Amino acid sequence: MELKTYIIEDNATIRENLIGTLEELASVKALGWAETENDAKGWLGGHRGEWDLAIVDLFLRQGSGLGVLEACQGRPRGQRVVVLSNYATADMRKRCTQLGADAVFDKSNEIDALIEYCIDLCEAPGPA
Repeated sequence: MELKTYIIEDNATIRENLIGTLEELASVKALGWAETENDAKGWLGGHRGEWDLAIVDLFLRQGSGLGVLEACQGRPRGQRVVVLSNYATADMRKRCTQLGADAVFDKSNEIDALIEYCIDLCEAPGPA
């Protein structure tokens, strides 16, 4: 199965590297990306049911990933939202989970865990 993924990341280099890595190693198909909270919320809300995974950075060009998480709280059951941030402190992980994040990964040392998470979603029986 291919994991239809939307990326919310404002750093072009990180975004391009992340997309390349996930497409190569984890059967991810990037549907698109946003650099701001408003663009992310607009796309995700306008494409309900068309994506399997959203990967959200906390610090964006405008707004924050916390606002994106909040907007995704009413998403369909099979859709996953994860946070990928350099600011994955214990308190921030707790806050993200409270807002509905399915997982939180640190950019500096948990990329492999994110890849494994994506692979596991692809291999899970039934809808992602």
